[in-house]
Parts: sequence; C-alpha cells; structure tokens
Amino acid sequence: MEFTGKTAEEAVKKGLETLNISEEDAEIEIIEDAVKGLFGKVKKEAVVSVKKKENKKQSSGTEKAADFILKVFDIMNIDAKAEITGENKITVFATESSEVIGYRGEVLDAVQVLAGAVANIGNKEYKKVVVDCENYRGRREETLINLAHKLEQKATETRRKVLLEPMSPFERRIIHTALAESSTVKTESDGKEPLRYVVIIPNDLDADAKPYNAGANHGRNRNGGRFDQKGGKRNDRRGGRDNRGRGERRGSGFTEEKRKPSLSFGTYLGNSLKDKND
Repeated sequence: MEFTGKTAEEAVKKGLETLNISEEDAEIEIIEDAVKGLFGKVKKEAVVSVKKKENKKQSSGTEKAADFILKVFDIMNIDAKAEITGENKITVFATESSEVIGYRGEVLDAVQVLAGAVANIGNKEYKKVVVDCENYRGRREETLINLAHKLEQKATETRRKVLLEPMSPFERRIIHTALAESSTVKTESDGKEPLRYVVIIPNDLDADAKPYNAGANHGRNRNGGRFDQKGGKRNDRRGGRDNRGRGERRGSGFTEEKRKPSLSFGTYLGNSLKDKND
C-alpha cells in the first residue's frame, strides 16, 4: 500500500500504524521523496510503499526434519548424511546402511516417526514424511507384492484362507492394493495393533478347511505369549509349562521360505495414513 507524508519518515509511520505492524515486519520502499519549495514549505509530499513481510520460515518442515535426523545419527554414532530428495522425502546415505535400516527396518521406521513429528510442528494439516535408505522402501514393496500374488495362488488352489504375519498399516495397504483387482480372492485385515494382519480369502472358500498360516510368528507377541484373533493375550501351555520353558524358538519368516531375517517397515505410528482396509 502507498502512503504519503510531508517526509518519508512520516509516510512510513502512517503506513506502519495503518497496517499495525513494526518496522522489522515491514517491507518499505520510498517511491518519491518530498519536494520542498521556498522557505521550506512542502511543495510535494513523499510517497512510500509499506507492506507486511511474507511469513517465510527459515527452513521448511522437511529441512528441519533432515537436520534433526543428522543429530540423532550423531548421538547414535552412525556416520550418515540426510538429503531432501523429493517433496516430503528424505534419503539417508550411510557408510553402514544396515545401521540406519536396522532389523526388519525398525531403526529406519523409528527415525521416520521422529522426522514426521518434527516436520509437522506447528502445521494445521499433517504431512507424511518418508525417510528411506538405499531404496529400502521400494525393495520392500516389491517383495510384498510378489508375496501377495504367491499367496493369492495358494489360497485359490487350496480354497483356504491364508493368514499373513502381522504387518504395519503401510505394508498391509500394499497387500490390499496388490490384490484389489484379483478375480479369485479378496483381502481383509484382522486382529488388533500391533498384531493386525491381512487375511487372503478365496472366492470359493471351503468353509470346513482350516486357515493356512503364512507367518511362523503369526499372532505371537514379543514376550512369547499368543494373541487370539480378538486381540486378547493368552499363553501357550502344555503340561503346565509354556513354550519358553521348553526353550522352543520359532521362525520369523514365512513358512514357505527358508528361515532368515526378513525386512519390514515396522509400525509408522503417527506418521502413517489411515486406511479403511487396515
């Protein structure tokens, strides 16, 4: 907005008072200086432009998150750097990527949750932040899509429900999407967090057939107890002793694969999107 006055200072003062802002918060431009005539009388008033500065943040939320991640890695003594490689996406480059990703992606997921929290401080609308390392997310998605089609075939051939191991909402969504157009099966989620899992159901289901458990640790909590499909905890006891007492250990992968550490996105907590199928 333009303001006039006998002097530029007077015009600026008018502008600041009209806009109710301080000089530090204003962008000021002198368009014309005052012109004085004889005996110091003002012949032409000064004209200035005064407007409020745009509220530009020193850095975006994603940049703040990237800086925060570096501090976390420094505390963890991990040699890594974080770069913004897309909208709301941070890619981590590390000397030892396994330290950043962690077993089943647990470290990477935890870092992503923290990054999302930092990036969204003060935001009215939540924006998801993705943290990746060596394209772990993409490789995991490809693995889950291949698994989904493999178990789709098994469910179709055996006419039995197939129960997958517990997964994060993001991973379950990948399975649901991969089989959304299937002509032989449908999918649904069952159980309660953090042990919610996907069930693949053939269209010609044999109601008398027992479900096929595709996850050796399906329904097992970290303390060794089991959860029923309603989410309640129970212990596996035989002869007054539970499985831990017998020293039994169970595999952590899918039963049709050799036992080996598998990859997982883990739980996204607050940094995930809700899905009706989850």
